[in-house]
Amino acid sequence: MPLAFMRSSFDPLVRLLLLAIALASVAPVHGAAHDAAQQVSNAAVFVLFLLNGLRLPRAQVLHGIGHWRLLLPLALWSFGAMALAGFGLWKLTDGTLQPMVAIGFLYLGTLPSTIQSATAYSSIAGGNVAVSVVAAALLNVVGVFITMPLFALLGGGEAVSLGYDGLIKIAIILLLPFALGQVLQNRIGHLMRDHRTLATWMDRISIAIAVYVAFSAAVEQGIWSLIGPGDWVLLLGGILAFLGFGFGGAWLLARSLRLARPDAIAMLFSGGQKSITMGAPLASILFPPADAGLVLLPILIYHLLQLVLSAPLAKRLASQPPPQPPLHDDCGGPTTTARSR
Repeated sequence: MPLAFMRSSFDPLVRLLLLAIALASVAPVHGAAHDAAQQVSNAAVFVLFLLNGLRLPRAQVLHGIGHWRLLLPLALWSFGAMALAGFGLWKLTDGTLQPMVAIGFLYLGTLPSTIQSATAYSSIAGGNVAVSVVAAALLNVVGVFITMPLFALLGGGEAVSLGYDGLIKIAIILLLPFALGQVLQNRIGHLMRDHRTLATWMDRISIAIAVYVAFSAAVEQGIWSLIGPGDWVLLLGGILAFLGFGFGGAWLLARSLRLARPDAIAMLFSGGQKSITMGAPLASILFPPADAGLVLLPILIYHLLQLVLSAPLAKRLASQPPPQPPLHDDCGGPTTTARSR
């Protein structure tokens, strides 16, 4: 495959994730070095959420919260319907797939939406970009508080146990830097606007580090020998089913609520996508190193496929003109032109 094609066809984050997985497969960090690598990963996640706190304007959040007619159904879809769909796929594949890979479906279902890609594709498709930004951002903020408790609740004893240590890790590595970013926003928030490209690459590298460290431990446990060809077929089939449910269900929900077309498009991409930005850091913090890489498999594959689906879908929606209201004559009835259509 030509290098030029690779550059044009794959999102930069996807390329970094594939590189992290490949590097972990051939040169995993192990032994005493793994503890040091985990600390580097935690520091990278801290920086990631500090940048998120600096990036998200408080005024924009407060303004977007008023659009409850879209935000409330979207939150219920992302953390309700999608979580239950992930629960169903976990139960269907448990006993066939490796247990931690199977429970990765549940983890996938409880994650919030993406921010950057959902907003970008909503913009391409002619959606309500402002609402898309706020909706995806708010879902991520809520996700910090709800994803792991929801995962633990649905997973029961087979999921992660949210003990005191887990809550402390969430508070220190996720909540504290985000809160600091919000507090410091007026003082140094301009750095995010002045150096957007650098900040974006810092985001991507932080996620890639978390994935590399998680997969290193999984490789040491024999991840590639634990998952056979038949398992890969089942895993991919489950992810494709989840993808169809996520995007199709979000669109049908938006239409059933009679949302304006731009708002429906915003719900489609925010409701159908899932966040590797949240998924990788949380997994690296809360799961044992040997399990984190296995749990991440479904979200890593889903992230790639949601981008593959979103690009042509956004272009198709953009090429379709918005529906026009019927024309009426002076008596209130449709005109001849409207009837002929």
